[in-house]
Amino acid sequence: MPFDASHGTQGAHGGGVSVLRRPGADTHAEAATPDACRVDLHLDQVIDAVLVDDDLDDLRSHFHTLLRDPDDVAYRHEVFLDLADADLRRAITAFARSLGRLRTRGRWTPRSRRPRRSQRLHLDAASLYCSAVLALAGALERRPPASRALSTVADHVRAYVASETFRTLDQDARTLVGDLDAVAYALTIFEDRVHVRRARDRHDYGVDIERTFHRFRRADAPEALPERIEVTEMSEAEAAVLDLVARHHPATFATLERFVETHTTFVEPLLDRFAHEVRFFLAYLEHTERLEPLGLTFCLPTVSSADKRVEALGVFDVALATSLLESAGRVVCNEVRLDAGERVLVVTGANQGGKSTFARAFGQLHYLAALGCPVPARSARLPLCDALLTHFERDEDLRTLQGRLGEELARLGDMLERLGPRSVVVMNEAFASTATDDAVALGRATLERILAADAIGVVVTFTDELASGDSRVASVVATVDPSDPSRRTYRIERRAADGRAHALAIAQAHGLTYEALRRRLGS
Repeated sequence: MPFDASHGTQGAHGGGVSVLRRPGADTHAEAATPDACRVDLHLDQVIDAVLVDDDLDDLRSHFHTLLRDPDDVAYRHEVFLDLADADLRRAITAFARSLGRLRTRGRWTPRSRRPRRSQRLHLDAASLYCSAVLALAGALERRPPASRALSTVADHVRAYVASETFRTLDQDARTLVGDLDAVAYALTIFEDRVHVRRARDRHDYGVDIERTFHRFRRADAPEALPERIEVTEMSEAEAAVLDLVARHHPATFATLERFVETHTTFVEPLLDRFAHEVRFFLAYLEHTERLEPLGLTFCLPTVSSADKRVEALGVFDVALATSLLESAGRVVCNEVRLDAGERVLVVTGANQGGKSTFARAFGQLHYLAALGCPVPARSARLPLCDALLTHFERDEDLRTLQGRLGEELARLGDMLERLGPRSVVVMNEAFASTATDDAVALGRATLERILAADAIGVVVTFTDELASGDSRVASVVATVDPSDPSRRTYRIERRAADGRAHALAIAQAHGLTYEALRRRLGS
């Protein structure tokens, strides 16, 4: 193998410094979220959009696991703040991509049937690695990071670059690349025969070609083509020519063979782990920047494990915003607030008025905060949850033979069993399959269980009765245009539930009030 891909062998909780986990952090205090929660909140779509590259997929577990300790969240926040420095972020991105190319080459090289081809790929990988490490070291010296995680990495890189191990690797690679670049040979091809010999002092036609076509060179053309990641195998003819070239330069190719034997593995494990883990931050930031053309902003929230107040401005549904990228559609932002003593927002109002989107945004806000990531808001102060529980409408599963309401109650019972004081609950239009009186009774019983557990959450309902009667419940309403009740604004405002008032406004707009119908029928 050309290098030690240690991130794949250490595992998620392996030893050494991690930019994702604080030293000494209790990993048992982390909470894996169920798939249904991410699907209900459309977070599966968001995570897929963040991990758009195939080689990022093994970071997925980190996007499925919530942090419960505010200091673990702060540890990741510090890294995000360091990466706000454009120069430092650019250097770290380049390093992560370089080591990503090494992993691609590492998977391919052992399968090569051409030993000399494999040896040269090994040398190229070592040369790329050394250049990447030196570039990172220089950037960390110019822009010293402030975060605990990156400061530790910077100290390690500084010591590693000064070590005899790295200096020997770098010098051996530089010398050998120079020797191989100096290898020159001549080919004589006649029909089906190829003759290889040492190059003599012959005219270099390459210089003539460059001189002739120099005037056609574009000023903005790159100096060289980007390095290819896909490495093709040599043909039989190419391999035979290379073998003959090696006969004429035995010392150089013997040195190449010794280099591979001496530096069988050369990637330092901590740096390999860093290059992989830091892409958690880089990939997330890249996705947030894709949403900037829509005028949307993210922020690092203030989180607390004791304070249950919620205050967030400019909140939006990340999944909805992502889906509107191509069409450059408009995303409506809202305020989310739970004051001291309040625990649950009950959302009522017009159908198709943005209630479910608001509920999902509420859940996304708390989920992403518990990942230690920037959240979709201009500013945010949030409690740090230890479990995010969702209950959304499902199609009836005929295999259960429970009926739609029975199946829903079974799922709801499972959710309520997991309730705790640091849970965040998101419920969307439960009990729609039953009569109104039954829906009110079941809704009240569920709400009482949530309040008794001292959890916080949002409940979207078609029954206005749930929005009043308890000081711990705050009513918010999906509003419509006062001048045209049929037009949704997608604004969610704190005020008393007014479902009947909205129905009356619709009836008035279409001439369907009781008085209007009497006049029409009487005439």
